[in-house]
Amino acid sequence: MNEVVGRDDLLLLTLDTLRHDVAVELAAAGRLPNLARHLPGGVWEERHAPGSFTYASHQAMFAGFLPTPARPGPHPRLFAARFAGSETTAGRTYVFDTPDLVSGLAAAGYRTVCIGGVGFFNKQGALGDVLPGMFQESHWEPGFGVASPTSFEAQVERAEQVVAALPAEQRLFLFLNASALHQPNWFHLPGATAEAGDTRATHAAALEYVDRHIGRLLSAMSSRRRCFVIVCSDHGTTYGDDGYTGHRLAHEAVWTVPYAHFFLEPSV
Repeated sequence: MNEVVGRDDLLLLTLDTLRHDVAVELAAAGRLPNLARHLPGGVWEERHAPGSFTYASHQAMFAGFLPTPARPGPHPRLFAARFAGSETTAGRTYVFDTPDLVSGLAAAGYRTVCIGGVGFFNKQGALGDVLPGMFQESHWEPGFGVASPTSFEAQVERAEQVVAALPAEQRLFLFLNASALHQPNWFHLPGATAEAGDTRATHAAALEYVDRHIGRLLSAMSSRRRCFVIVCSDHGTTYGDDGYTGHRLAHEAVWTVPYAHFFLEPSV
């Protein structure tokens, strides 16, 4: 990462609430053609989330604690704050001297941009300002939020505008929190109804919706130079698993998340 930072643009895409099992099933069934072509080996890596809900998980990720590989470690991290005694900071880790990765990248010359999705990014109150407030530039509007059936399309359009407005020499760290997977997601499955509510099937349909539009985002991010991409979930969620519904709880469906990172070669 010490070679990547300062050379490449960076994209962190969190597919908010995406379950690992659903992501794996859809990739294996060929239902994620645009995402799967970029996943190493065409498969997701199984990892453990650093938090059980959006706010906690993103606070950890912005401090350098991305989801942890779901196997015995230690696992050296891509990014880490300088911290004496850290057992997951290695020679290949990009170490920053600020409290969080976002300001660390800003100090390294990056333009830091947040395109929010779920309520913790809506800037409509003090709590909704915390995470987007870390960035030099942040965007949110109701069309990006959980209630919009076209949220990801709108977010991608804003990302395209952000990229197009930057000077060619300016490095970019773009963070996008995709809200489409988060409940309510019933409207992504034809024939589903609000009365029937969200299900594992509507969750899967929401991921397919994201896949249909993700190519535009990846094209924009590789239009200027090589881009290093991290795509992951911040936590999963339950749909009646063992009697549980939702997240912010300690269940395997919440803690187990899909993860991938890869390079996009420049399209110019």
